[in-house]
Amino acid sequence: MSNPYGASAQTYRIQSVMTASAAQRVAMLYDRAITWLQEAKAAIERGDVKARHDANNHAGEIIVHLQATLDLEKGGEIAANLSRLYRFMLNRMIQIDLRNDAKAADDVIGLLRPLSEAWHALDAQIVAEAGASGRASGQQGYGQNAAAGAYSRVSATA
Repeated sequence: MSNPYGASAQTYRIQSVMTASAAQRVAMLYDRAITWLQEAKAAIERGDVKARHDANNHAGEIIVHLQATLDLEKGGEIAANLSRLYRFMLNRMIQIDLRNDAKAADDVIGLLRPLSEAWHALDAQIVAEAGASGRASGQQGYGQNAAAGAYSRVSATA
């Protein structure tokens, strides 16, 4: 039997991503990778090898995407450090599948969580700055362009 809310939930997720600021999208990726790794851990506890592999693979795809989108020229040392961190995460994630290692999942979650928190904080700062500049110039609220402009100043940290 199909889920009657499945299509609506999928539409909502797509809409959430499409209307999110760049900083929100990065935070969403970190959050989703954490969720996948938590699912991999739960699958280890249940002894469900396929679910563990699938969840770990999904989390890995997100980390690979984050690494591939780093701008090493503009991002300099920060981007290089993130690239090394992503490589380390991917190596730990191999242990999840090879050794059924829940601790490896915890290790990667522990590295992802502060990154997610930082991007959520950055987004809140962008929203606050855009709102303040909009009020100062007589504009209401803020738009995607204001958030994107603020994001571009800090995009090297992605």
